[in-house]
Amino acid sequence: MDFFDVVAARHSFRDFADRSVEREVLERAIAAAVAAPSAMNSQPWRFHVCTGATRQRVGEIVAQATSYLAEYMDVLGPDRYEDAVRWYSSLGDAPVLVVVSAPVPNVPAEALNIYLSVGAAIENMLLALTAQGLGTCNITFATYVKDELGAAVGIPEGREVVAIVAVGYPSDVPPSAPVHETDVTDWLG
Repeated sequence: MDFFDVVAARHSFRDFADRSVEREVLERAIAAAVAAPSAMNSQPWRFHVCTGATRQRVGEIVAQATSYLAEYMDVLGPDRYEDAVRWYSSLGDAPVLVVVSAPVPNVPAEALNIYLSVGAAIENMLLALTAQGLGTCNITFATYVKDELGAAVGIPEGREVVAIVAVGYPSDVPPSAPVHETDVTDWLG
């Protein structure tokens, strides 16, 4: 698949097929992730790939985050609130959850470098999984339960959960393609 076709095909999937994901597919995606640029080549990311019982436990912890959705009612609206509760309760039955951790930053400038670097790695992983026919959804809302998530996957002190990526083969339910703003560039000469 052409690179630009992969970029256009990448959407946030919220419904996954009842099909396991091959380890080799995940390994290729993580290899793409670690090829991302990072500030001073710090490579601050760590990927905790959860399947089976660990995936189930992580899913249960994330489901607890739905209690915080009430804070977002004004933003979500009543129609999207129910969808959000349903999503966080099941994570679309994704067979794989990749918990992404990074060092806890000591100063604001370090935080910017860490989070931009980890974001680049996650995007590489999302694109690599898309190129291999998988669906993904990058989740950051679960930071409300990040300490429990960290304990569940054995994240050592000094690191924190920054995202979770739900991974699986897409179900027959197509993702809703959001409208992307096109007026985002200032051309200066």
